[in-house]
Amino acid sequence: MKDIESAIEGILFAAGEPVGVERLCLTLGLDRDTVDTVAQRLADYYSYERRGIRLVKLDTAYQLCSAPEYAGCIRRAFETRKPAQLSQPALEVLAVIAYFQPATRAYVDQIRGVDSSYTVGLLLERGLIEECGRLAVPGRPIQYRTTKEFLRCFGLSSLDGLPELPPSSPEEEQAAMEMQAAVNQLAEQQMEEGE
Repeated sequence: MKDIESAIEGILFAAGEPVGVERLCLTLGLDRDTVDTVAQRLADYYSYERRGIRLVKLDTAYQLCSAPEYAGCIRRAFETRKPAQLSQPALEVLAVIAYFQPATRAYVDQIRGVDSSYTVGLLLERGLIEECGRLAVPGRPIQYRTTKEFLRCFGLSSLDGLPELPPSSPEEEQAAMEMQAAVNQLAEQQMEEGE
C-alpha cells in the first residue's frame, strides 16, 4: 500500500495539474476503488498532519496543491503584487455559466441585461470557463462551461458543491420555460431543414 501511495504522490507532484482517476488506474494497473481509497488516505494524512500540501479531488481527477492556511506565506514568496481579483461583472458571468451550463454568451447577456463579451473573454483567458460546443440553432453560438480550474479556485470537488439558487418567482420560471421551448423549437426546425 505504501508503494501505491508513493506512486500516486509522485505522479501528482510531477504533473502539477489535475490527473484523471482513469489515467491513474491505467498507469498503476489498479481498479478505481483502490485508487480512490489510497488517494483519500493520502488526503487525510496531509490534512491530519497539517502538512503544507493537500490532495484535492476535482470531479474525476486528483491534484496536489498548497494548503490554504499557508496561502499568505506562499503568495509573499512568489508574488510581488496582490493577485488580480474577479470584478463583480466577472463573478456574475461566472455564476450564470456555472449554474446554467452549457450556456451561450447571448443567454448570459439576456440574464444580466448587458453585453458580456469582454467578460467572457477574460474568463476564458483565466481558464475558469471553456468552450464546449455549439448550440444547434441558426448562427451556431458557442456554448461555455466551467473548468477544473474553476473548481480548484473556488474549493469545490464538483459542481454539486455550488450553493442552492434562491427560488425564483412564477413569472421568471414561466419566462425561462418559454425561452427554452423557443430554443428547442428552433433546434428542431434546423434539424428538419438539414435532413
